[in-house]
Amino acid sequence: MPISKIQMEELVLELESHKGRHTELITVYIPADYDVNAVQRQLEAEKATAKNIKSSTTRKNVTEALEKIIRYLKGLKKTPENGLAIFAGNISKVEGQMDLQLWDIEPPSPLKIRIYRCDKEFVLDALRSMLEVSEVFGLLVMDRKEATIGLLEGKRIEVLQKMTSGVPSSIRAGGQSSQRFHRIIEGLTKDFYKRIAEEMKKIFFEMPKLKGLLVGGPIPTKDEFLNGEYMVTRLREKVIGILDIGGSDESGLKELVKKSQDILAGQEIIYEKKILERFFQTLGERPGMATLKEEETRKAFGYGAVDLLLLSREVPRTIAKELMKLAEGTGASVEVISIETEEGIQFNNLGGIGAILRYKI
Repeated sequence: MPISKIQMEELVLELESHKGRHTELITVYIPADYDVNAVQRQLEAEKATAKNIKSSTTRKNVTEALEKIIRYLKGLKKTPENGLAIFAGNISKVEGQMDLQLWDIEPPSPLKIRIYRCDKEFVLDALRSMLEVSEVFGLLVMDRKEATIGLLEGKRIEVLQKMTSGVPSSIRAGGQSSQRFHRIIEGLTKDFYKRIAEEMKKIFFEMPKLKGLLVGGPIPTKDEFLNGEYMVTRLREKVIGILDIGGSDESGLKELVKKSQDILAGQEIIYEKKILERFFQTLGERPGMATLKEEETRKAFGYGAVDLLLLSREVPRTIAKELMKLAEGTGASVEVISIETEEGIQFNNLGGIGAILRYKI
């Protein structure tokens, strides 16, 4: 079955740490729906070619790595749904000694490239690209006084631009008609809308990962802006949510994301908030069904009771790896929690390690 992004992140770090003395570390990528038997035949041919390698040590390392991969492939009936990445080679740090290892990975999303490479390093670019945030959302909160443009990237909200209109709250007539001043204010407001639209175009028009735009503000400001067609058509078509928001500053961006939970149901920031909400609720209402901190969580693993392990990204890697191995061995799920949300910071401050249990212990 596919590994999680968290597991793949750890694996990529591990594979990066291995270097061959010569071109003897083998990478094989098999795309989804590609015939695994065709790859096996290709590697048999590569094994025959490897006999021509001059260095006896390198020849032995390459041949044995290829044989290990071929044996593994013979045990497969078909290519996994998302394809397969295989890495094999002698990773011994001591020259002349053999430590032949093989890693097989079904990635979290479909592999689209086919690779056979024998090199001093494993080829990891395709896996790294899967770890990157694949889509982002543009954010705009505005009223007639100010506007803040931001970006939701994974769990992180970034302020990109702050703007003010210069439109006064009120102007005393000073003997002249209020209608004239109303026209002045309306003119200034329209100029402000045009500036916002221009800034949105500069920032978002050619952003390749832009999935959609969320716009928030009081009634009727945001509606005037959108209905007035100030933004270019391509960006107007990207608007996936229009919400009533009080603030037009950074706090307004947070409120906009919070109120867009249904729209952003699959987004990491919302997903993480819901997981932590469930964890803290379980901890408060049914304390026997959740653990907090390392000692309690390790104890729960001893009973095979952990259903979901939560780890802050700030937990030392050695401890995190140990706990993730325990989770893998007991069929528990793992979620790594960022410190880019208030809930994530709170969880980290409480120790950064916790679990939701299958049963009380």
